[in-house]
Order: sequence, then C-alpha cells, then structure tokens
Amino acid sequence: VEGAPGAVDSLVLPKVTSLSAVSWLDVLLGQAEQVAGLPPGAIGIEAQIEDAAGLSAVEAIAAASPRLVSLVFGPADFMASIGMRSLTVGGQPAGYDFDAHHYPLMRMLVAARANGLQAIDGPYARIQDTEGLRKASASVAALGYDGKWVLHPAQVPVVNEAFTPAAEEYWRALAILAAYDRATSLDRRGAVMLGDEMIDEASRKMALMLAAKGAAAGLPGPPRPPGPPELPRPPESAA
Repeated sequence: VEGAPGAVDSLVLPKVTSLSAVSWLDVLLGQAEQVAGLPPGAIGIEAQIEDAAGLSAVEAIAAASPRLVSLVFGPADFMASIGMRSLTVGGQPAGYDFDAHHYPLMRMLVAARANGLQAIDGPYARIQDTEGLRKASASVAALGYDGKWVLHPAQVPVVNEAFTPAAEEYWRALAILAAYDRATSLDRRGAVMLGDEMIDEASRKMALMLAAKGAAAGLPGPPRPPGPPELPRPPESAA
C-alpha cells in the first residue's frame, strides 16, 4: 500500500474467525493510507470465511468495518474444520445426496446482503473436471452469489457462463420492469398481470437484480418484433 500508492483496491484477509481481525486490518490500512497520502477508507477488505469459528461469527464479521466489500467462502479449510469426508476442494462428500455446502453458503450470503456486501464462492480444485465446476458454479449463481474464485485460466469461461443469465431471463426481466413501470406510472396500479403471472413491487426488485447482471454481462436487448410487410412501390411514370 505504501510502496505503490493507489495501485491496491482491496486486500483479501484470510481465515477470519472474528470481527477483531477485520478491525485490526482496518486500523492498519488507515495508518498506511495516511502515510501514502491516500484518502481514508480507499482500500477495501475481502474477508475470507474458512472455518467453523468464522461461520459462527459471520454476521458480526460482515458488520465489522465500512471497508468490507465482500465475504469469500474458503471451502478447503472449512471442510477440514468440520470434519467433512471429502478430499476435493469445493467438491461434495461421497455418500451424501444433498449439497453439503448449502448451509454455510446461504448463511454467508444472508450476512453479506444484510450489510451491502458481495458474496463470493471459493475455488473448485479439480481443474480438469469441467462438469463438476459447471455444476458447482451454477448452484451458487442460482443462490444469488456474485462470483466464484478460479484456480486456472481454463476455468474462467465456465464460471462466467454460469454467472451470466440466459438471454431469455434477461429479456423477461426487462419486460417485467417495463410492464410494472407502465402499471405504476400510467395506470396507477400496484400490481398487474404480465402474461399468466402477477407482478408487483417484489417482482420489480427481483427483475432489477437480474437485469443488472445481464447488462453487466453485455447481453443484447430483446429482438424487435417484425414490422409490417413492405408494400411494393408503384412503377415510376416515364417523363
């Protein structure tokens, strides 16, 4: 931070087990910013939750500092800390038919959202297991996570694809926003039917989230409906 002022946007703080670790780094960064001539609070903190102690205190950790920008799940150390019977980082234990990571992921997600933070999933260590990575990425993307760490460049397109909404979902979100805006601004109604589904303020909030993700991914807008057929022009008369 002091050697390259302005080059560091955020720091990952690993193995966070209590809010005191975040508070300590907050103070340390404040001192480094002052020495480097940077504005106070310019550098963010990404807190990595990696064991049972960290998860049990995740709500307090998420509210520990205004510098916090994200909570990051650390699957390997977490799996070891609770005795999960698996040898694959980010994988599922054999003999368990459900998502073994659902509880920690959901608890972290709620804590992150309650404090305006991003929620990031940890890595999947089997580099060659594209289908396993795709399944793990799709699962956390469906929950509402903002992203996932990768360990190899080959994993990047798989993860990006999982976190990018389908074009049809994006177009549906845009249609909901347009219909609800029309209903509230012109018709003065708080709820309206769109096709066979009722939409209201809660629908608008859900659509805003998905529309933002689609726009960030650079998805194209919905195709325009075909216009009326062009009529043949009458023949030009000779001069």
